[in-house]
Parts: sequence; C-alpha cells; structure tokens
Amino acid sequence: MDCRALPLRLLPHQPKLFLDYLEQAKQVSPFFPSPPALSAIKKDARKLDFPRERREQVAAILRKQNIGFSSGSEALKNLERLEKGAIAIVSGQQVALFGGPAYSIYKALTAIQIAAELSRQGVSAVPIFWMATEDHDLEEVRHTTWFESGKLTRFELSVSSEVGKPVGQIPLGPEIESIARQAAEVLERQGGELLAQYVAESYRAGETYGSAFAKLFARLFARQGLILLDPLDPALHRVAAPIYQHALADRDALNEKLLARNKELDRAGYDAQVKVTAKSTLLFYLGGEKREVVTASPGKFHAGASTWNREALIRLTHSEPEHFSPNALFRPVVQDFLLPTVAYVGGPAEISYFAQSEVIYENLLGRMPVLLPRAGFTLVDARATKLLKRYGVKAEDIWAGAQELRHRMERESVSNPLAKSFEGTQKTFDKMLSQLGKQIVKVNPTLKGSVERSRKRIEFHLEKLRRKTGRAQDCRAELLAGHAEYLESLLHPHKGLQERDLCLLPFLASWGAGALGELQESAGSKKIGRHFIVYLP
Repeated sequence: MDCRALPLRLLPHQPKLFLDYLEQAKQVSPFFPSPPALSAIKKDARKLDFPRERREQVAAILRKQNIGFSSGSEALKNLERLEKGAIAIVSGQQVALFGGPAYSIYKALTAIQIAAELSRQGVSAVPIFWMATEDHDLEEVRHTTWFESGKLTRFELSVSSEVGKPVGQIPLGPEIESIARQAAEVLERQGGELLAQYVAESYRAGETYGSAFAKLFARLFARQGLILLDPLDPALHRVAAPIYQHALADRDALNEKLLARNKELDRAGYDAQVKVTAKSTLLFYLGGEKREVVTASPGKFHAGASTWNREALIRLTHSEPEHFSPNALFRPVVQDFLLPTVAYVGGPAEISYFAQSEVIYENLLGRMPVLLPRAGFTLVDARATKLLKRYGVKAEDIWAGAQELRHRMERESVSNPLAKSFEGTQKTFDKMLSQLGKQIVKVNPTLKGSVERSRKRIEFHLEKLRRKTGRAQDCRAELLAGHAEYLESLLHPHKGLQERDLCLLPFLASWGAGALGELQESAGSKKIGRHFIVYLP
C-alpha cells in the first residue's frame, strides 16, 4: 500500500487532551491510568479477574445475537475463545446507514488488528464491536455521503415517526428498498459486485437500523471474526442490572466526584466533553415512547412525566432493567462490566470522555481499559493524485480551506514561460526598489517606512495579477474550478476530514478485494498516533 504517515497533531480540530494523552504529557496522568501501548494491555491482561459466570452468560447472549446476524464461523470461534478466557479488544459506533462514515470501519479494523497481535504474542484476545443501538439521535444515523465520479451523493432515509426512541429499534421501512438498490448500483459501477450484494442482503424493509448495520458488518468482517454486540438485548440489561443499581445507590457521591473532575480538567487547561450538573445521573429511562434522561432532585428521581424515590427506582432496575440505559460517561463502564475489556479503541473526542469516566470506573468497577486511538486514513484516488502533482499541493494542504486551495492552484496554473516572466519581473522589481530605496533614505531617512510600504503594495498587486492570469488561462475551460471541486469533495468533504464524512464502501469497491486487509496492516500497535495518506491504485 502506497502511503505516508502524518502525526495526529497535524490534523485539524484534534482535542488538546487527546493529543497530550498520546504524547504522555505529565498533566494527563491523573485522568488516564495507562499509556496507549501494547505493553500496557499485556500488563493489564495478566491482572484481569473477570467473573466466570458473567463471562459465560454474556458469551451465550452474543452467540445468539451473532448467529442472528449471520456472522459466520470465525466470529463463533472467537466467541468460544471469549467464553474460555480470552480478553476483549472493544470498539464501537452508532449504527448509521450503510455503515456510516469510514471511521466506523477503521475502528473495527483497529480492534481486529490489536487482538490479532496480542493473540500472536500469547495473549488470547478477541475483537468486539459495540453497536450504539441505544442512542436516540436519529439525525446522526439516517443519512450517509458517498463519493462517486468527483461528486458527493447523499443517501437519506426520511425522519421516522418513532424519533426519540433508540435508533437500533427503528424500522427502515419500505423506503430503504429503492435507496439500497441505488447504492448497490453505485458499488457495481465501481466494480464491487460482492459489496453490492452485501448492501442488498442487509438493508431490507423488514430490518431496523441496528439489524441492518449488524448484518452488513457481519459480512464485511466475516473472515476476521469480528464479534458484534447489540446492547438493546433485554438479556444483556439483566446481566448489567447490578451496575445500574450501584450507580443509583451511589449517585450523590459519584456526581460530586464528576463535578470535582470537571474542575480538575479545567485547572489543567482542558475542556470537559460532557456537561455534568447538580441534577445529573448516569442513566436514561426507556419506559415510554422516548428515551428520557433521568435527573435527580432532593429525595427524588425524574424521567419525563415519571417520578420515583431512590428505593423505588432501584427496585425498578431489578424488575425492568431493559428500561434503563447508560449515558455517554457511564456507557463504557457498563460495557466493561459486561465484557473482559482490556483495551478500548476510540476516536479523539471519545477518548477524551474517559478523563471524566475514569471517576466512575474507579468507584464502580475498579479497573479501566487501556485507550487506543483508532487508525485513521485519507484515501487519494488516481485522479486526485495527478491533480495534486499538477498543482504542487499535498492532500493535507486541502484542509487549509477552499480559498487557500484556489489561490495555490491559480498560482500554479500559470504557464511555465509566463511564470518565469513573472518571477523575472519580481526579481527586477526587488532589485530596482532596493537600489531606489537606499537612495531615497539617504536623502530623507524618515521615508524608509514609505519605501517599504510601496514595495509591499507592488508585490501584492504583482501577485494578484499573477493569480488573475492563472485564472484566465484555466477558467476558459472551467478546469481549475472543476479540479478544485474534485479535490475538496474527496479530501475535505463538507469542510471536514474524509474519514468523518464519507462512507468507505465505494472506496472498497473500486480498490478491490484486498482493501480491508491492506488497511488493517496499518492499524496495528506500532502505528498508533499516526494518520495515513493512502494513494489508491
């Protein structure tokens, strides 16, 4: 795979806390107990004491789920290993249409690669993908953007009447049939007949957002044996009930510690990712039509129109645990109560959450996983590679914004003879102004500033003329604008990173059968903390 690596610090909009964690800055040590390294995972794996009964219960539930998703023999083998004592390398993401943004797949690949490395080194490990089916933000998952032939195509399902419910339960409905057919046609045009089949088999009218996503990922990662987990399963809620009860019983003390942690983060120069107030709890309630946040007041708890005292709410978690789900800070703790997690693979903002969640881990679980950044890629197709070379820019230069890109392209689009003329004229002006300036200053030293301002104005207008000349040359055929649009759509779609906006499926279709394997090789422990610019064949 032809690629080059960039440190994550060069990517736009990376949280300071995340970057300092990767670089092991001293001020983050109170928030993260382990460094992002394979050695830390091995160390924690040796210390892990996970209850055998809970391990067997969860493995049985996941076996039933994965058979339902058609996950295949490799996933079932990994479930046997999990049941017999393997540690879990976990990642997860929302269940967006057609797999959502590319980084959902990058997360899975990272978990798969880390688990494989550990297993080769004698630490039995399996990859698990936690599908965020309990999330209620339908707007985040009902659409996806694809790149095809230089254009961005948006596939989008209508807003469901069931908005506000956990998205994993919401049916796709008959509308998905035509959308899936259009998506499959795009993949077939790119040469991805098998991927088109995966989409057609997974996204059908009878499926939900959760089940369709699971069936697509089961097919994509059949060879790697990725274990999928749907937390909406009532059986998993019954296993998790004790930690819900613990969170409610200790709510007041936990909330005080979370408020104190937010102040610690502020003093260290970091922003808290999740707002915590005096009324906050760690739970949502799913008893009505919508997923409602549980809040606290003196002696009472509230969710929507429902009110309970502490004892009544704790009893409800005993009798109806499926009606509760964790918030963003509590979710990883519930995950690691259910699973023998030793490492979690997350994105920049997600890892930053753990600086707050560490308080909950310490008090409710007594352990916290090693946090690893997911692999990151920007894929550059053959046409974009030629355009970048033509205009003398790099893929990461596109992130500076459309205006800067246009200026650079206009400058480079001036023909070579004319460009040399501009350069010669610039040197001549510099020499003339330098000589003239010296003579003027001898006559009157106070005119030095005027001379310098005049020089800068001449340079500005000459550069402006150079750009206009470049525009005039290429705009006649509208080439430059089209080239800029192509590069921006591919490398900086909607002014964001490619991996956060574009679906990976069209890239996999045009790349070929070995694409996932090649990406996985760059998702290992020796390449943590780097983003790869990948040049596609």
